[in-house]
Amino acid sequence: MNHLKRSGRQITQGRNASVILGGAALAAGMMLSAPSAATAQAAYGSYVGAGVAVGLTHGDPGEPERTSGVIAARYKFLKLPISVRAQALIGKRTTLVPTVSYDLPINWRTDAYIGVGAAVTLDDDRTTPLGNKTSFAIQPGIDYVLPNSQAVIFGNAVIAFDAYRKGGNTAASIQAGVGLRF
Repeated sequence: MNHLKRSGRQITQGRNASVILGGAALAAGMMLSAPSAATAQAAYGSYVGAGVAVGLTHGDPGEPERTSGVIAARYKFLKLPISVRAQALIGKRTTLVPTVSYDLPINWRTDAYIGVGAAVTLDDDRTTPLGNKTSFAIQPGIDYVLPNSQAVIFGNAVIAFDAYRKGGNTAASIQAGVGLRF
């Protein structure tokens, strides 16, 4: 009889342990499947926009900093924190800046990002806000979706390495503007 009491107690303890483990597994599964800030799709969607670009640097004499307009586009991959971005710095001279960015949601309206790509100068003889030579570029920035609208405010910097023909200096510019989500 004593043996049966011990067996019954062991079975009860085994069931309690199973219930506790099962409950913990269920709770963990619910927490992992629930939306969280880390999986938020901030600044959700792709956009096209326009704004201004201001050059912050200059190369050797005769290669001054410049200001131009900017046309910007972002294509957001819905399941990944990655976007393809392109900017055209347009004025008397043109530079295209295609990048692939890693997007970091700050909140449900805001993304910070860092992109890598190139600053492709279309007019080799003239200086743009990003120099006068095609070069490797990085692009840190931020996108903010205005509440109750399809509008996005964007701002970023582009740093282009070895961007001037004379001297090979680094070029940097800041872009800002407003986009429309699609």
